[in-house]
Amino acid sequence: MKLTTSKINGLFGVDDSWKAPDALMKILFDRERREKMFREFLKIESDLSFDWFYMYFQDEAAERTKKKQDFTPASISRLMSELTGKTHGTVYDCACGTGGLTIQKWWIDCMKETPLTYKPSEHFYWCEDLSDRAMPFLIFNLLIRGMNAVVIHCDVLTRKAKGVFFIQNDNDDCLQFSTLNVLPYTDFVAKELMVEWTDFRYPEHIESIEIPHHVAESVAYKYRVNGDKQFARAHI
Repeated sequence: MKLTTSKINGLFGVDDSWKAPDALMKILFDRERREKMFREFLKIESDLSFDWFYMYFQDEAAERTKKKQDFTPASISRLMSELTGKTHGTVYDCACGTGGLTIQKWWIDCMKETPLTYKPSEHFYWCEDLSDRAMPFLIFNLLIRGMNAVVIHCDVLTRKAKGVFFIQNDNDDCLQFSTLNVLPYTDFVAKELMVEWTDFRYPEHIESIEIPHHVAESVAYKYRVNGDKQFARAHI
């Protein structure tokens, strides 16, 4: 592990780890700054097969007393991914934390192919978690790996939600970063994702004009936003 706590804090621009979640979320909403940070991370650690923030988050930011946050060890995540084998279509990870299980599953899918044959569009990840602190790290992990995913910030049992992110690899290129989009707080989105809006904390943010066909084929639902800022024209 080349990414020490001090190095991670330096890349986030904070002097103490408790400040990291808020600082990271602000960076994620600035695409140019975000992708510059990604490239700096990859200069230090290029092994994408595991969650870089597993120990950092659990030791520094996890709410272990209040929310009983203890994340699945990498060895268990790897075993579960191996047992399920390669997956085409949608993978669901509830109470996903910073994404350790999802990353292991993604890596298994990648390793079954070569960089020339692996297509992000053949895999879609559905992630849900309640933690405010874990959410920025989860989104980071999906974006930097060029994944296609929907991330729901919610209580997985009550379905009370704070926001939904749609993450997509625009060009179906495994060497590119994904884009970040915030789905609107509409009744339609709530119904499609089976959630109830209880917190409207995330600003409108759209980086992708539409869902390209290669992503639409892997998404299990239709989604459209009316108005000038049309986000999706998926016909599945």
